[in-house]
Amino acid sequence: MPIYEFYCDACNTIFNFFSRSINTTASPKCPACKTKTLSRQMSAFAVTGRAKEAGGEEGELPFDESKMEQAMQMLAGEAERINEDDPRQAADLMRKLTKMTGLELGSGMEEALRRMEKGEDPEQIEAEMGDLLENEDPFQLGAKKGGIAGRRPAPRRDETLYDL
Repeated sequence: MPIYEFYCDACNTIFNFFSRSINTTASPKCPACKTKTLSRQMSAFAVTGRAKEAGGEEGELPFDESKMEQAMQMLAGEAERINEDDPRQAADLMRKLTKMTGLELGSGMEEALRRMEKGEDPEQIEAEMGDLLENEDPFQLGAKKGGIAGRRPAPRRDETLYDL
């Protein structure tokens, strides 16, 4: 009997839903705001970790590993359903990735993404911007660890188990 995770953008909250059978299509309404239809999240079925090393912040990664893992799982799940002929869908996945991880896009990648969101052909964008994109780090760390100043904080988790 699976437990599914769903995200409410309005509440910035992840909710857990219990299902008596496998259900990959249901999208419930938010239990908190009651109007927003939730989006399904990929969730790990096992989590591994390590104890914090003595010495504090030395050796820590400059981003939240759990956020990155969750974002990559979500991205992988949505990438399977993407229409490869629609550049807007690819751009939407990239926006979700950066939002969830707290990474920022470099200026060239940001411009390429804006053009894809308008529906421009990614191959044409690459042909015109290829040199710029190759010489730029596509991702940049935010202003502070774990997120970017002014961006939405990581979603909170509602630990209640709702029926799907």
